[in-house]
This record gives sequence, structure tokens and C-alpha cells, in this order.
Amino acid sequence: MNTKVLFTIATGLVLSTGNLSAQATDCATTASIAYEHAKVKNYDSAEEPLWKVRKECPTYSVATYQFGQKLLEAKYKKAPAAEKTALAKEIIALWKERLQYFPAKTKIGDMYSHIGQLMYDNKMGTKDSQFAEFNKAYTKDKDNFKRPKKLYTYFSLFVDLHGEGKKELQEVFDLYDDITEKIEDEESRLAKIIAGYTEKEEAGTTLSSKEKRKLKNAGINLTAFSKVKAGINQKLGELADCKNLIPLYNGQFEAKKSDANWLKSAAGRISSKDCTDDPLFFKLVEALHKVEPSSKSAYYLGILALKDKKTSVALKYFNQSAELETKASDKAKVYFKIGEVMKKQGSYGKARSYYKKTLAQKPSMGVCYLRIASMIASSANNCGADVFSKRAVYWLAENYARKAGKVDPSLRSTAAKTAASYKGRAPSKTDIFNNPGIKSVNVGCWIGETVRVPKL
Repeated sequence: MNTKVLFTIATGLVLSTGNLSAQATDCATTASIAYEHAKVKNYDSAEEPLWKVRKECPTYSVATYQFGQKLLEAKYKKAPAAEKTALAKEIIALWKERLQYFPAKTKIGDMYSHIGQLMYDNKMGTKDSQFAEFNKAYTKDKDNFKRPKKLYTYFSLFVDLHGEGKKELQEVFDLYDDITEKIEDEESRLAKIIAGYTEKEEAGTTLSSKEKRKLKNAGINLTAFSKVKAGINQKLGELADCKNLIPLYNGQFEAKKSDANWLKSAAGRISSKDCTDDPLFFKLVEALHKVEPSSKSAYYLGILALKDKKTSVALKYFNQSAELETKASDKAKVYFKIGEVMKKQGSYGKARSYYKKTLAQKPSMGVCYLRIASMIASSANNCGADVFSKRAVYWLAENYARKAGKVDPSLRSTAAKTAASYKGRAPSKTDIFNNPGIKSVNVGCWIGETVRVPKL
């Protein structure tokens, strides 16, 4: 090869390298301009350079797609109804590009559920195709399928498809159980955050701005999950009534009577819907205890014993169930049942301990706080030393009632009314003014707690 040819090749390589370098620099510069505008939500200025980076440098940074999504969603939110479908299609296309170029940085549970919701909201495709997107999200990446509204839409579509004869009733129940468990896990996580900060405030500690923000966000999210759970129960509706459950499970019993998982599920649903008077419930429990003696079978035997008014036998089974149970939400259910029995017997101290055990397993069970508040209020005359301290017991009852509404939004109204009722029976401002030396009251008998006197 002669010198001239070598020189030509070398010159070409240098020019090629220079062009690549210039192109890379242009990507970085254009992206920097786009991102800076997008960070301050100046989307009008961000749009042109952002889409240029998306087209010419698709692998430059995942930030292109993150900012792009924010830009499109801002436009979608403001757009008139006639323009929303077109924007929804743009958002879906952007998601798919992100998955193509940055699969490791794309949560498919979030992506597919988002696509499914956009399709559902804008009536894009059929119910089957909308459902397919949600189903991919839930089956492939359930941990990142979190948004309450999307969970509801997914279940709602499933029930609609059952109505069209495309899904079996048992499949509806199975999905209901799974989604409900997921929601309750989220509720417990959020309620634990709320309970922790609430106790800190009640102890007289001022929350930092960061803690206040976390407390507020936990409350907002907990309310959202509570509403969705109520919506899912409403959507399930009559499908889970005794009139449907009894024939369904009677028809499946002979074929399934050796299947422990099926027996647990059937007995659990029969129990939760108060269909336990039907002979089927006894058949299910008996078969379950024979196939796999467990926490579940012990719990149901306890329920049967209660129905026969054999309280001591029932408590024995419930305690066995609690010892054997490993799942927090189910252990909470057993503890709550024991607490209810103890409360009915008038053993308030023992009942409170079981309600608190319930809350330790499932912090979102606000009903436990209402039960404790009720027992405390009913003991005011017995647990105070004088008129002021007897009435001060109602402050303690009020505190517990308010906690119920904080950890369980579905009880917010009831908890507020109950707390207001207790507050009305507590010492007045005049009473506090006339007893200036009293800063707190030690409540005696089974209660054994101290309550602070509110500041005037």
C-alpha cells in the first residue's frame, strides 16, 4: 500500500473520530439545556431540545425519558378531552422506548400498569387488551405495581371479564385475596409510620419539618389505599355473598377435600362472610383439620366452639392458632378475636393486651384503639381517685379514639365523633384552671396509664 493511500485512510479516521466527538458533545450540550429547563418545569423551553436528544441520542441518559414523561403528563393533565388520547399514545410510546434503551432502569410493574391505566382512562383498545397490560405488571413485577387506583382498575377489569364469561369465579376470589393482602401490607406499613410519629407528638416532642412531611404523606397514601380497598370490596359485591359461596364450594368439595390450600381459602371466605351457620363450614373445618392440623384449622374450630358457647374451648383453640400462625395479618385476626372474647367477659386488662398484640402485627387495625377507648371510658368511675381524676380518664379514652382515625381512614368519621364525645366528658377549661398544680393524672386500676392535662 503506497504512502498516499495510507495518508488518505489516516485522514479519514481522524475526521471520523472528530465527528463522533462533536456529535457526543452536541448530545451532552443539548441534553444539559433540556434537563435544566425541565428541572424547573419550564416544559415549553425544554420540549424541543429534549425531543432532539430522544431522537438523535436515545441511549444518552434515562433522564431523557424521565423528564419526557413529566413533560407529557403535564400536557396531558391540562389537555381538553379531545386531545388526551393522542397524548396518552405519546406517553405509551415513550415508556416503550425507555424499556428498549434502559431495561435495567425501567420498573416494568410501574410501566405496564401505567400503560393499562392510560388505555382504560381513554377507552383505548378492548377490556381484554387493557387487562393484559395490568396483568403483565402484576404477574411480572408485583412489587412495583403499587398505585392504589391502578390496583382497583386491574381488579375491576377482572370482575368485568368474569361477567363476560372469560374468568372463573374462583379466579376472581384468588385475585381478590392477593390484592387485598398487598393493600393491607401497605396499610400496615403506613399505619406504623403514623403511629410512631403520633406517639412522639403525644409525648410532647415537636416533630421536625421532615417528620411532619412524612406523617402527612403517610396519611394521604393510607387514605388512598383505604378507599381502594372499600372500592374493591364493593366491586366484588354479591359475587362473594353466601348465596354464591355455598353452592360454589359445595360443588367443589368432593374434588378438593384433600387440598389444604383450597380448604383454607374456602373456610376463610365462608368465615369472613359470616356464612358459618351453613353445614358446609363444619365440613370444611373438619376436612382441613384432618388433612393439615394448623393455625387455620385451630382458628375455625375456635369459631365453632364459640357458636356452641364453649368459650374456654374456643380460647384454647385460638391460642393454639396464634402460636402456630406465622403470617402477621392472620395472627392479628386471631389476637383480635381473643381480645373480643375477653372484652365480652369483662376482662379489660387482658382484652387490651390482645388488642395491642393485634396492633403489633397489623398497625392499621384502628378498631383496636376504639375498643380500648371504649373500655377505658366505661371504667372512668372505677379507675379515678376523685372527681377530677375520674373525668380525666376520658382524656385518655379520647387519645385512643383519635389514634383509630389516624391509622385507619375508614374509621376517621367514627373516631372523630367518639373522641369528641369523650372530650365532652373530660374536665373543662374551668376545671383545669381551678387545679393549676395538676399537670398529669395517673389513672389506676386495670388501666395503669398516665394522661397529660391539656394546656389552656
